[in-house]
Amino acid sequence: MTTVLVIGGGYAGVMAANRLKSRDDLSVQLINPRPQFVERIRLHQLAADSDPNSTMAVADFGAVLNDGVRLVVDSAERIDPAARRVTLGSGGVLDYDYLVYAVGSTGAIPDAVPGAAEFAYPLSELEQAKRLRARLADVPTQAPIVVVGGGLTGIEAAAEFAEAGRRVTLVSSIVGPSLSAPGRRSVTKRLGKLGVTTVAATVASVTADAVVLTDGRTLPSAVTVWTAGFGVPGLAAASGLTTDAMGRVVTDETLTSVDDDRIVAAGDAAAPSGLPYRMSCQAGLPLGAQAANTVLARIAGGEAAVATVPMSGQCISLGRDAGTVQLQRKDDTPLNLYLGGRTGAFVKEQVCRYTVKWLAGEARKPGSYKSLKGPDRSELIAAAKAVPVR
Repeated sequence: MTTVLVIGGGYAGVMAANRLKSRDDLSVQLINPRPQFVERIRLHQLAADSDPNSTMAVADFGAVLNDGVRLVVDSAERIDPAARRVTLGSGGVLDYDYLVYAVGSTGAIPDAVPGAAEFAYPLSELEQAKRLRARLADVPTQAPIVVVGGGLTGIEAAAEFAEAGRRVTLVSSIVGPSLSAPGRRSVTKRLGKLGVTTVAATVASVTADAVVLTDGRTLPSAVTVWTAGFGVPGLAAASGLTTDAMGRVVTDETLTSVDDDRIVAAGDAAAPSGLPYRMSCQAGLPLGAQAANTVLARIAGGEAAVATVPMSGQCISLGRDAGTVQLQRKDDTPLNLYLGGRTGAFVKEQVCRYTVKWLAGEARKPGSYKSLKGPDRSELIAAAKAVPVR
């Protein structure tokens, strides 16, 4: 029997494992360090302990994973492509015929910012969200909180904390850099209504009770939340696979590793043609399905199709009663159109709910998940190849 290992139980990994079970003659094993599925797009709610839906940040794998997939609760420490073997953190080994690499992304706190790693609280993994929630429970509501980073995670965290009555300052050179100008105005207006102070600056250092800015200002901070930047686990690079500067596996447009046609990558830790999609569940779900399709095509002796992912919007929660949905082109560039207020909050919540529904649907009926066609990336790839390497 052909064995396929999937490393990573996030959006892309679970989707890939489920899709692979469209063939009954495959042994599919999912390696994940936690026994539960984590819905990362709800972690800011979990940290703020602000909504009953935050309990949905963790779900039993039985609700989203096909019954025929074997769950291996362990960490993957090393991949040996030549031997087609994965060494586990427990010391065990698993052999494979094909491997789907879907380890996802992690929060990245730069070593170059003194005190950040020691005193700041990242918010990209379940354990980090729980640690932050425990810290907030020990801090008076009126104590100052500083959120570093104006991306979607930072915006959502700042809004959630402020709506709970906390004093929040959001520090970023720009708030919502991936949004259109109207989208940014919608976000900053709502943050202002919630009482969030926005400071256009960069951070020089972090202490136990303050954030020092590069312009010399000091912001008092009982809790500093760090959302500026993401990274990926170093498993691929440590295993000798070709990666980009961040550590994502470099693949061709079928999501196949440039080093080994038995290794396929999906989600945040994949860089097709060295041009990764924006880190998001919006990309993770279709990439997971397409990674599985590539493996299935190879097993059947056919030709794998080029991956195609439409990036149609960015959904931002701004507390429980408002949100901003940035509409955009399929190539991930924003339009000057957005949905705001309660409508934006409703759409955001439906998106959160449907990510799990889509995974559960694929678990029940492998092959049922459908994604719209994305843009042709050939010109983008050609332009990137034309840039001289220095």
